[in-house]
Amino acid sequence: MNPQFIDSNWFTYGLLPLLIFLSRVTDVTMDTLRIIFVSRGNKIVAPILGFFEILIWLIAITRIMANLDNFVTYIAYALGFAVGNYVGLRVEEKLAIGTQLIRIITVSDASRLINNFREKGFGATAINAEGKNGLVHVIFVITRRKIVPEVIGILNQFNPKAFYSIEDIRSVNINNSNYVSDTNKVNPSRWMRKGR
Repeated sequence: MNPQFIDSNWFTYGLLPLLIFLSRVTDVTMDTLRIIFVSRGNKIVAPILGFFEILIWLIAITRIMANLDNFVTYIAYALGFAVGNYVGLRVEEKLAIGTQLIRIITVSDASRLINNFREKGFGATAINAEGKNGLVHVIFVITRRKIVPEVIGILNQFNPKAFYSIEDIRSVNINNSNYVSDTNKVNPSRWMRKGR
């Protein structure tokens, strides 16, 4: 690269901060995804993301240390961190990685709802329980995160006032016939399966 270009104000206060910003967005996005994969116990993807994340971070921080008198690089670094968090969360949301438990509590008769879940291929486990105002039905559905909206859609058709909560599950026995993935609804890739 031309030394005159590197010493120019255009590079120092324009292109360099932009490159640092983009590097930081990339490495923080990878960091966000890596943390999610670590929390899900994925021993393959998390270290690979960690390697590239730290490599990009080292390149960015080296450029900042070489330009300590350039305050624009500090702003680019901080802004890249903030935007990287947002981008990482959006990417993870689109990937919809993982398995979730949907716990449904309903006062009204749940037999039609349970039958509908089962007709659509969802394993639904139901128990009778006692709530604040008397008997309730508690239904558990475990499914891939990508198809949680479908489960909520079925629930809202039958009982839009039912209480439900959704929580992440670290691992699940996907060989069980009651477990519904994307298409049994497609089982996750072999390398992403727990216990393989």
